[in-house]
Amino acid sequence: MVPGGGNQGMIHGIIPIAIMLHQIGGYTRMWGAPSYEGALFASMATYGTMMTGNAREDLLNSKLIIMWGWNPANTIWEPGTSLMLAKTKEKGIKIIAIDPIFTDSAAILANQWIPIRPGTDTAILIAMAYTIIKENLQDQAFLDKYTVGFDKFKEYVMGEEDGVEKTPQWAEKITSVPSEVIEDLAREYATSKPAALIAGWGPARTAFGEQYSRAANVLCAITGNIGINGGYASGFMRAYYSRERIVPGGKKTRDISTIEEMPKKPRLQDNPVDFRAPPRKDALYKIKGGTNPANTRIHYNDYYEAILQGKKAGYPADIKMAYIAGTNRLNQFSNVNKGVKAFKSLEFIVIHEQFLTPTAKFADIILPVNTFMERNDAAVPWLGSPYYIYLNKAIDSMYESKSDLEICRELLKRMGIKSSLLDLNEDQILRLFIAPRKDIKNYNKMRRDGYYKVKVEEPFVAFKDQIEDPENKPFPTLSGKIEIYCEHIAEKNIPLMPPIPKYFSHDEHYDSPKANKYPLQLITPHNKRRTHSTLNMIPWLEEIEPHAVWINPEDAKPRKINEGDLVDIYNDRGRIRIPAKVTERVIPGVVVVYQGSWYNPNKEGVDLGGCANVLTNDVHSPGGAFPMNSNLVQVELYVKKQAEGL
Repeated sequence: MVPGGGNQGMIHGIIPIAIMLHQIGGYTRMWGAPSYEGALFASMATYGTMMTGNAREDLLNSKLIIMWGWNPANTIWEPGTSLMLAKTKEKGIKIIAIDPIFTDSAAILANQWIPIRPGTDTAILIAMAYTIIKENLQDQAFLDKYTVGFDKFKEYVMGEEDGVEKTPQWAEKITSVPSEVIEDLAREYATSKPAALIAGWGPARTAFGEQYSRAANVLCAITGNIGINGGYASGFMRAYYSRERIVPGGKKTRDISTIEEMPKKPRLQDNPVDFRAPPRKDALYKIKGGTNPANTRIHYNDYYEAILQGKKAGYPADIKMAYIAGTNRLNQFSNVNKGVKAFKSLEFIVIHEQFLTPTAKFADIILPVNTFMERNDAAVPWLGSPYYIYLNKAIDSMYESKSDLEICRELLKRMGIKSSLLDLNEDQILRLFIAPRKDIKNYNKMRRDGYYKVKVEEPFVAFKDQIEDPENKPFPTLSGKIEIYCEHIAEKNIPLMPPIPKYFSHDEHYDSPKANKYPLQLITPHNKRRTHSTLNMIPWLEEIEPHAVWINPEDAKPRKINEGDLVDIYNDRGRIRIPAKVTERVIPGVVVVYQGSWYNPNKEGVDLGGCANVLTNDVHSPGGAFPMNSNLVQVELYVKKQAEGL
């Protein structure tokens, strides 16, 4: 099964499909998430949990905010984020933006923009640590009390491990950021306590992206900015409050009868394919949470290779069929042209879809699923905000469309299989899903009002309990402390997955021999007019901001490229053709193609839709990070041939 995040409800989307497939023998699952896998791995390794960071309101207590690879004006991390950042700016709190692009957030909010070469963020973070340690600016008392492994990290940073001091001068050669800027940034972050370093996910979507996220986490610890108001524990997810569930067999903290008319709960059957399967070697399987470690699962970026090669190449299955839901898979994952080849090799493809997406065009059967407006559901807001939403059905299903739940129920019926869970109606299933959440006191009230707001006494501060009472409330790591050196990683003995964060180059980096052929670094950020590939096919949105490749004048001039010219962006994986936007808002040596535009190849195989993933590489780093922003390309002016038919 190929799932995606196209539906954020509790009971529709991929959930009923998974339940259905469990009951007919199971399925080969994927692991990894292109949005955040590097950040998730780093959070689990460092803190033992994915719930990190402070509530946005707490930013008003900061003396300094560093937006690292984070553009909240475009990527909405909680609806109130931009408002809160505007309030911090009004209050006079300094904001620094670090990014290869002069983003809308940098332009509107930041006091300082530090342009950086893509994929080199780890080097700056480590060089900042060098300056802090060299000048004795670290919070040693915090390190001694709450962390393990600082000495080992210090040995690497100061060059004792490998003979290379990770100085700002060392980092300048890698990152193109002047050493004095790195030194000033390090001093300002270390001495402006409390300070919030918010490490965005963009730099974690690079080769070895988990090293960037780990380095950011460690820098937060070195400066003692974790567990305090105005600080910030960089990591996977920020929370507004500690959302808890009722633990089966544990103390009941509220009266379950408030979830009125509870049906008898059926057992949710486990996926037979990976139930109790041994863990992958590279998984942090001793730490609860994060990505399921079963060795029967295939990384999303190995998906096409697994289809094409199967067991003979060491994959856990010879895949013959794909069941796709909630995703425009072909468009939104790396190496589209290999994906086309893989899809064509499958015996059967079925998809739940409302539109003829690039992925749906390859399906043998398209099951017309209805929209969120035609079914009831409930949703947990993104990033742990203190409310739930009840999604009231606005209209009955149009034409022949059905909900994911109804589709799966009908398929099981035709196979002669009874499902104690899927045979329940929407409301009964929602009650079952809501019941374990002890912060929802009354389901009927939530359904009637359309939302349920959780009362929060004060802005949430991640790890405040651990800092205030370390003896009774340790960190959920194996050591009970913040792990600058992760013993669980060390025991795996994987050279490119070190137990402390380190900087690595790779074969699609600026200093790779491949850069002689493809000298420009491609980054593929999120676009403000799309939600991934959703909303792409709306003409008036295209009029507002046409899809184009951003290129710096220094790179455009020698290529004789002017504003609006059609250009080809290409590498060994494919070629796309879109207009050029010549702008100084992206640094020299870097081009930007915003992700989400629909793949639309011509008869020669050139993508005229400008799908960035035609050019991205379908590999992953040991921690699972996707290299969506680590790809080399060349750009050339498209000169239309006059010969007929070309």
